[in-house]
Amino acid sequence: MKRSTKLSAEDIYHFHEGTWMDSYRKIGAHPTEEVGRTGTRFTVWAPNARRIAVASDHNSWDGFRKAGYELEKIELSGLWSGFLAGFCEGDLYKYDIETQGGERQLKADPYAFAAEVRPHTASVICSLEGYEWQDKGWLRSLKPPHDRPLNIYEVHAGTWRQHQDGRLYTYEELAEELPAYVAEMGYTHIELMPLVEHPYDRSWGYQGTGYFAATSRYGEPHQLMAFVDRCHSHGLGVILDWVPGHFAKDAHGLRLFDGSPLYEPADPLIAEKEQWGTLSFDYEKPEVRGFLISNALFWMEMYHIDGIRVDAVSSMLFRDFDRPSGKWRPNRHGGRENLEAVDFLRQLNTAVLTRFPHALMMAEESHAFPGVTAPVEQGGLGFTHKWNMGWMNDTLKYISQLPEERSAGHSLLTFPIWYAFDERFTLPLSHDEVVHGKKSLLDKMPGSYEEKFAGLRLLLGYMMTHPGKKLLFMGGEFGQFIEWRDEAELDWLLLEYEQHRKLHRFVRTMNHLYLEQRSLWQLDSHSGGFEWIDLQDEGQSVIVYRRKGKAKGESLIAICNFHTHAHAHYRIGVPSQGGYKILLNSDSTAYGGFDYMGSSATEGTVLRSEPVVWHGRKNSIVLPLPPLSIVILKREKEARAAVHKEREPQALREEVGLVLPGKHRNRRERIANAKA
Repeated sequence: MKRSTKLSAEDIYHFHEGTWMDSYRKIGAHPTEEVGRTGTRFTVWAPNARRIAVASDHNSWDGFRKAGYELEKIELSGLWSGFLAGFCEGDLYKYDIETQGGERQLKADPYAFAAEVRPHTASVICSLEGYEWQDKGWLRSLKPPHDRPLNIYEVHAGTWRQHQDGRLYTYEELAEELPAYVAEMGYTHIELMPLVEHPYDRSWGYQGTGYFAATSRYGEPHQLMAFVDRCHSHGLGVILDWVPGHFAKDAHGLRLFDGSPLYEPADPLIAEKEQWGTLSFDYEKPEVRGFLISNALFWMEMYHIDGIRVDAVSSMLFRDFDRPSGKWRPNRHGGRENLEAVDFLRQLNTAVLTRFPHALMMAEESHAFPGVTAPVEQGGLGFTHKWNMGWMNDTLKYISQLPEERSAGHSLLTFPIWYAFDERFTLPLSHDEVVHGKKSLLDKMPGSYEEKFAGLRLLLGYMMTHPGKKLLFMGGEFGQFIEWRDEAELDWLLLEYEQHRKLHRFVRTMNHLYLEQRSLWQLDSHSGGFEWIDLQDEGQSVIVYRRKGKAKGESLIAICNFHTHAHAHYRIGVPSQGGYKILLNSDSTAYGGFDYMGSSATEGTVLRSEPVVWHGRKNSIVLPLPPLSIVILKREKEARAAVHKEREPQALREEVGLVLPGKHRNRRERIANAKA
């Protein structure tokens, strides 16, 4: 027998306090049994409604057409509830709400677990029980994220792959292909753009209407659970883009839910987000804060999501965000900060990290708000990571310039280090940078066809060796040439062309090198993990730096040449005498380069130091430095294990690394074909 979902006095108290973190377990539509009858209990918050009924096929979508479908108001709570016999899983419904002004409106359930496939807008009665998870080992293996490798592949589920007739992949079909591909490429996490139900495809999920409903575009809730399960079986974490900053104005959604501003503030100078055509949440209401925090926990509890990336945090933190003078409301102290949003974010992070201490809580915050990743008890917002938008903007501005003009903007490369350890940062090359006329990453690169690929290899290598966790939007790994088209799949056919195949190989090699080299991630948030060797060669657009791990001597040296000039003999200072092995040279022909310097710059080559003072160090080495390249060195003693890993049978590594998604259905088949 299914348990009752009637509200208790304690539930109601915590709901109004904003501290009922599992409110989704009783609010919404829950199939159950009461008084020996099978049906569904409906509960909804609508304090200003005059009457509420359930509209469905049972009553020709008129909740008041005949008796038996009205909900009862729980006095003084603003909550309405009722058990309706005969309603079962799969039934469609909406709330038929009569406002205080006598108007009628049909609203989707804010707590519904499923919704009709767009363009239809009804909620669907759905139970999330019954899925048998297979990821206990993954959950037991979770560790604090700060000193772990974190390399994220950002995905829009609707356009990563599509069927030839344009149909979207289902969650089940994505599970067959996406996790295996991402794992073989050497990423650690998949970040999915929002999966909450949303009416308009081209909003990409950032303007939602059903926060507890995994979008039905791609299938059923249990299929999404199976997708996450499959990711975990491949050793991949799953991050979900999440949008507590605003919601869509569509008539069936949250706007004026009970005829009055409920989820949004009543003051339009606070509520309206005119640049997006959406409405802000009202963080002053405990019930709204509880709704959102319960939702974040819901995705982790019910779908085993490993973390969330909170979208548009700056728009939440500042009341004047993207508003002209006189079109915003100061806070109670006369300032621009949204004090209620600050409190909400602190409450959110405290709640999530208390229940899921190893969760990733990532903020997209672009306005240098202090203490985004500082602990709440120290006055911070409590996030685990923050997107480094400053690094992203400076780097893309620099890399888009002609090489001969870069010396004047050299500080765009060197300045980000001065604040790189103020927060725990993630370096994002996200979907926002390759859409709406911004060009793809490859097309941002100036120069000839070959120089574009060389520039992109350099950019990606620079990102992977710079302090901070990593994120790359899908398509960047093989050089999508045109910017992201948000209605068509990626141009996988480009992998039939040599330069794109070889770039793909470079990204895979770089990703695996990142995983193998602890100096690239152990001290990402500590200044002790980075050391400049030379930041002043702006005339030749070269920077040289060292990344360090926790163990003594655990370090790499990265030399980045952002100019088209090659150097037959480029000298750099090194920390100690000995041999330094080339772990990676982006100019290798294996990656689409030209091997400008021949065998003297081949991966595996050992360069011997000389007792020549250079860059303030007693010892130095001379190496050939190709144009538009990154070369990574490691002292020979520490490099032996890494080079051995990189010298696995090349036929297997290359074939497995270059298989197209969908070409083979499972890893065993891919390996068998590679060996053949």
